Amino acid sequence: MDRRGFLAALGGAVFMNSTETSAISKPAKWEIGCFNRPWSRWSFDDALDGMKAAGYTKFGFLGDHAGEAFISSGATPEYLDELNRRISRRGLKAISGWMKTRHDIPLADAIANARTQIDRAARLKLRYVMAIGPDPPELYDHFYHVMREAAGYAKSVKIQVMFKPHGGVAASADEILRCLDRVSHPNFRLWYDAGNIIHYTGKDPVAELDRVAKYVTGFCAKDCARQGGEVMIQFGDGKVDFAGVFSRLAKTGFRGPVMMECCAGSTPSEVTENASRNREFLERTVSAIE
Repeated sequence: MDRRGFLAALGGAVFMNSTETSAISKPAKWEIGCFNRPWSRWSFDDALDGMKAAGYTKFGFLGDHAGEAFISSGATPEYLDELNRRISRRGLKAISGWMKTRHDIPLADAIANARTQIDRAARLKLRYVMAIGPDPPELYDHFYHVMREAAGYAKSVKIQVMFKPHGGVAASADEILRCLDRVSHPNFRLWYDAGNIIHYTGKDPVAELDRVAKYVTGFCAKDCARQGGEVMIQFGDGKVDFAGVFSRLAKTGFRGPVMMECCAGSTPSEVTENASRNREFLERTVSAIE
C-alpha cells in the first residue's frame, strides 16, 4: 500500500471508530436535569457538589436548605449574585425556581409576593417558576387569581409559570384541567408528576396524562408504589410506568425538561450515587423510545 492509500485507509478507520464511539456515547436528546430536593438535609453547597458529581448540568430549586433564601422575598441582590457565582463555579445551570405562593393573605398581597419571587427568578436568569397549589377547596379561587396575575407578569420577563400534581387543587386530571381553565393564561402550564398522581390519588399516571399531555412543558421524575407511599425511592422500585409516560409525552413533541426529584439515600454520598443511577435510568428510558 502506498502512502496515499495508507492515509485513506487510516482516515476511514478513524471515521469508523469515531462514528462507533459517537453511537455508543450519544446523549439523550431530551433535556434531563434534577432538583436539589434529595440533598435538602445538608447544605446547599453539598447539594451543588452532589448534583455535579451525579452527572447533572442543569437543576431546579425545589427543596429548602438552612440559611438559603433562594427566590423568596428575603433574597437580596447581593445574595442572588453570589448564589449565581456558587452555581457557576460548579459548571451548573439553574433553570427553575420554587415560587412559594400564599393563599391565606389578601389577594393583592399574595400577587405582590408572587411578583417579588418572579423578579428574584429573573435575576437568576431562570426559565421557569413552579407553584404548588393549596389543599383546602376554599382557597382554590384565590390560587387561580394569583396564578393568572403571576403568569402575565412572568411572561414580561420571559419566565414560564408552571404547576404540578400535588393533591388538593391539582390532584389529578380533573383538577388539573380545572386549574388550566380557571387560570386561562397561555403562560401557565403543567409540569407532570406521575409519582404524585399515585401518591395522592392512587390513579394510573398514564391514563391521567392522556387527558393533559398537550399542556405539559416539564416533568418531575419520582416513583411511588402505592397511594400514600414513599417517594424517596429509586426509579423502577415503584409503579410508575416511565416508558409509558414518556412515550405519551413524545407524541406531543415533548423533549423535556425531565427533572429527577427523588431518590433513595441516607447520606450525601448515597444520595449522590442513587441520583446518578436515576439519571442513567432516565437516559436509558428516553433513548429507548426515540
